Amino acid sequence: MIGIFDSGFGGLTVMKAIIQRLPDFDYVYLGDNGRTPYGTRSQQTIQMFSEECLGQLVKAGAKLIVLACNSASANALEYLQEKFPKTPIIGVIESACSLAIEKSRFGRIGVVGTTGTVNSQAYPEKLKSMKKDIQVYQQACPLLVPLIEEGWHDKPETRMILGKYLKPLKSSHIDTLILGCTHYPIIEHDFQRKMGKNVAVINSANAIAATLQKYLEENPKLKLGKNGQRKYLCTDNPEKFQKLGSLFLGQKIDRVGKIDL
Repeated sequence: MIGIFDSGFGGLTVMKAIIQRLPDFDYVYLGDNGRTPYGTRSQQTIQMFSEECLGQLVKAGAKLIVLACNSASANALEYLQEKFPKTPIIGVIESACSLAIEKSRFGRIGVVGTTGTVNSQAYPEKLKSMKKDIQVYQQACPLLVPLIEEGWHDKPETRMILGKYLKPLKSSHIDTLILGCTHYPIIEHDFQRKMGKNVAVINSANAIAATLQKYLEENPKLKLGKNGQRKYLCTDNPEKFQKLGSLFLGQKIDRVGKIDL
């Protein structure tokens, strides 16, 4: 079984992209919606929360875990890999950076994300470790996650706020933009429209799905179930998770289990 972890609902956009590529595998998703958002928390707290949740995924039968949460990937990936040495853990940041470098024409890459992800400097550090002469421009977009979760993803107010966030990046003449938050694929078309056709918009969900597929091809001895099973877990309010999660997943979620941490 493949485990997918996020601090809330956004990782379901990652699960959606993964299922489209690899529909036959068994999946268990855990969203820590009782303690979301992670983006405003300290590194130590993010590590502690993530460790507790990954322990639950392993308990549920996950043999490989996708760290869909950008905040957890930025602040806790290496920590978690040390804590769970027998369980492969794939983070979202490296996947998105690899694709961005591939797509960038002039080496001018923008990153949008939560305040925590931007402040961690995880994206610039990873990008520059892959290609030294890359120029990276970041923009925190703290209002987008609550707007999307309130169902305001298609409201003109959200598009206006998005335009204000993107103005500095447009002024920097970036040629590639990484959506560094799993909520943002919900409004990916608005990012593309605001940035224009000459800017490549990198959906990190698609990037990590491609990375997972490649990893599985290179590690055929990893025994994972292929019965098409789907299991959804959350840490609070399963009814809300079921309703909002269906928006992010793009299909109805029939049942959500609640775990106590």
